[in-house]
Amino acid sequence: MSGMRLYEKLIAVNDYWTKDGLERQTMDSASRFRGGVCDPENGIPWPSHTGTPMTMAIWACALASRESRYYRDAELAMRLELATEFMLRFQHDDGTISPGWTNLHSPPDTAFVVVGLAQVLELLSRQDWRALDRTRGNLRLFLERTAPALATGGCHTPNHRWVLAAALCFLHKLTGQRELAARAGQWLAEGIDCTEDGEWTERSNGIYNSVSDLMLIHASDLLGRPELLEPVRRNLRMMAYLVHPDGEVVTDYSGRQDFGHKHDLSGYFLPAKLMAHRDRDPLFAALAELAGDALNHPGSAPNNGLLGCLLRPELLEPVPEPGKLPDNYRVVINGTFPRERYLAEMASAGHGGHIHHSRLHPEFGAPIARERYGRTSVTVMTETNSFFALRHGAARLLAVQIASSFEPGYVRMNGLEPLEDGYRLFGEEAKGYYGPIPADRLPAASGGPVSPWYLLPHHLREVTHLQRHRVGVKLTRTADGWRLRVHCGMPDAMLTQISFVFDPAGEIDGDGLSPAGAGAQFWRKGAVCYSAGSDRIELAGGAHEHRTAAIRGAALPSGCAALLVNLVTPYDRTFDIRLSGPDRKEE
Repeated sequence: MSGMRLYEKLIAVNDYWTKDGLERQTMDSASRFRGGVCDPENGIPWPSHTGTPMTMAIWACALASRESRYYRDAELAMRLELATEFMLRFQHDDGTISPGWTNLHSPPDTAFVVVGLAQVLELLSRQDWRALDRTRGNLRLFLERTAPALATGGCHTPNHRWVLAAALCFLHKLTGQRELAARAGQWLAEGIDCTEDGEWTERSNGIYNSVSDLMLIHASDLLGRPELLEPVRRNLRMMAYLVHPDGEVVTDYSGRQDFGHKHDLSGYFLPAKLMAHRDRDPLFAALAELAGDALNHPGSAPNNGLLGCLLRPELLEPVPEPGKLPDNYRVVINGTFPRERYLAEMASAGHGGHIHHSRLHPEFGAPIARERYGRTSVTVMTETNSFFALRHGAARLLAVQIASSFEPGYVRMNGLEPLEDGYRLFGEEAKGYYGPIPADRLPAASGGPVSPWYLLPHHLREVTHLQRHRVGVKLTRTADGWRLRVHCGMPDAMLTQISFVFDPAGEIDGDGLSPAGAGAQFWRKGAVCYSAGSDRIELAGGAHEHRTAAIRGAALPSGCAALLVNLVTPYDRTFDIRLSGPDRKEE
């Protein structure tokens, strides 16, 4: 897409959402939310980066763009001023904001807003138009008020550190306060959580990868630290292998809320565009082009594509001819990452395996295999509830999962070994029993009238009768699809359920099916066919060795169509997955 065509698209998209925001702004003078823009889902205006500030960035771009039909529109300028007044009213005395649904008085959510509104202020400061004076003053006041909270505040999640660092850098640029840059340096001193293959802690291809990428680009530029761009480059190169043929991003193993939801590359538009121009890299240019093609919304406040281009007009200038993104490949991401070594060091970290209001994400760096050929896209995963997903044109096998009553719940694959014609995986669980606490380690409460369970030092109990449950999986490519062998040699009778989860847009037919609850069917025997349009996935190998509809702790994904195969240990079961069409296997 040429620079001019891209700019025209960005303007058109921004104008569309400008009008949408105007229709959702609260104008009732008696309302506490006056000036805020209502959330389309719950009808309440929020001061978060995906709430009113997101619309403020959209409006600012419209007012500053000569090609926009809202350029220097007096009504829109007044509406933007009202929105800044809403933000000041909903800013707490400590300088923070509260999204409303979570994270009250939140430094990281405030940081997201700061990164967006600092850029909005920069854009509006370039406009020689007196009608924006009060808006600019309100924005500066809001930003300056956030500085004490961000200079002292903490975070919840790994990516929040880079958001805080970027926000602190913008505030340092605005105020000149050295302690803000120093605080950013403290966050960055914790080290970068990105593997050599480019994967961030949260494994969030749909949302937080691009957040970390963009925030480190800002921090790099504002602090003059070019080394912060290296993990960004690695992540963008990794993302080239995590896109389905239709442009949808692989989210089957995410550790955040994009798990299993549809996302495209539009969130990567600014990071890819910035790095394409910086490095003159055809691969980054190709990612930026695909992201720009997918873009149908300007983006959240800190990641507004038009805002980024207005502040950096060079992004609309020619770059090296975009390369071709890989579309016929077999790769293993994190195949050589020394994850076991890092996990072995966890005990010495001192947190005892617990973290408040967040997760430790021990799945970080787990291997993922990706294959694409023709219209077929395959993901083989470890350390998540599903270990296999397959797209064949419109036919979408979203997940294959194994649940057991041993733990109980889904059995996660812990290891992946590439084979010449497929992959071998294994998942192992251990569960034991716990002896009495040594008498000399008992608390005082144990000798009193009441000895609460929660006061006992449970970590001192000796483990007894430790049991292990190991499931093996072998995936083999065949001439027309895949063969899946699942086996477990545990001699004791243990309930197992293998679920094949499909996109509900297709249809499932077969003789050996019977109802198993909402969205699920028992696959008792024989062959079944899942079809979507002219594309089909045929499966053979159903079984029904027990009648349980759901294993405790293994809730099926909502809004999907699932086939359930019920097995009892020991078992050794093979399923054949055959694909329709001429592009069933790699040539």
